[in-house]
Amino acid sequence: MFLSLTLTLLVLCSGTATSANRVDYDYFKYHRMEEITKWKSDMVAAHKDLVKLVEYGKTYENRTIDLLKIGFKGQNKKIIWMDCGIHAREWIAPAFCQYFVKTLLESSKTDPKVELMLRNMDFYVTPVLNVDGYMFTWTNETNRLWRKNRTPGSCGCFGTDLNRNFYSNWGTKGVSFNCCSNTYPGQGPVSEPEAQALTQFVGNISDNVLAFLTIHSYGQLLLIPYGHPEVIAPNHDQLMEVGLAAAEAIEKVHGMKYKVGTSPTILYPNSGSSRDWARLQGIPYTFTFELRDNGTHGFLLPQEQIQPACEEAYSGAMTIIRHAHQEAFSRAPETAALWGPLLLMAMAQWSLGCSL
Repeated sequence: MFLSLTLTLLVLCSGTATSANRVDYDYFKYHRMEEITKWKSDMVAAHKDLVKLVEYGKTYENRTIDLLKIGFKGQNKKIIWMDCGIHAREWIAPAFCQYFVKTLLESSKTDPKVELMLRNMDFYVTPVLNVDGYMFTWTNETNRLWRKNRTPGSCGCFGTDLNRNFYSNWGTKGVSFNCCSNTYPGQGPVSEPEAQALTQFVGNISDNVLAFLTIHSYGQLLLIPYGHPEVIAPNHDQLMEVGLAAAEAIEKVHGMKYKVGTSPTILYPNSGSSRDWARLQGIPYTFTFELRDNGTHGFLLPQEQIQPACEEAYSGAMTIIRHAHQEAFSRAPETAALWGPLLLMAMAQWSLGCSL
């Protein structure tokens, strides 16, 4: 009771500042990296109580890799990880990460359950992980379908497939050691600066990470570990159950059907993926989202599909996140001793017309 009333009052009060915190940005068009960088700064400025920009690495071309840390201040909080744009040509993925951040922040003003999530957990969202590659896809039409990063290879070609470069059965399935190939896994596991940055950062916080969501396109799939056909995740059945619930939530939004399963079962075997690496670190809920579509447009998803694609994917992602949150916090004590101070603060704000 204390929890419900406190959060309701706090959400009602915080909702009065929504218009002041709104960032003017078109979420339903594709943006260059310079625009995304400015958007990140604008989000931090508009939501200083909730959003912080965290740098955690450099690309081969010395560009910054960073994330938005979203949540109320607290100690030893649990974490939800999300990254987008590990494959440069999958433009819908960074568009989704931006939409996810916007919608999460808006929902925190009106939905007590989202408010509670942001008090219990921090969301770490990397809108573009492969910054060099993403910027390269904007240079001209010839480069639009570039997939890899931009490190020079030993055979005269550029780039490593970052989602084959992680320390998870590296180099065993779904790769080519021809450095001109789109699935070239690199000279060794975690050879690439982008993979190194993610591995070091997430590795240091993995004990607190409840879910690891990496966003790709296309195919309308929810992929669970592992990419190797002979390796099964210890919580395979639970991952399938949660994934099927997420797919059902996705379908309810715009009628789009997503398949759920391991990559060898519903796509193809692979190795060295960030998803599999995250599961090996003990992170329980690790998923790869393959967003719209099924191949009609492929990586060139029209801008008019950004909104429905993001809306349905948000519903699916939040289904997984809510499950992880409930599992971690359903037995947490909701006592007067814990929530009494928050209740008094909320009532004081309410009595003053939310002027504090």
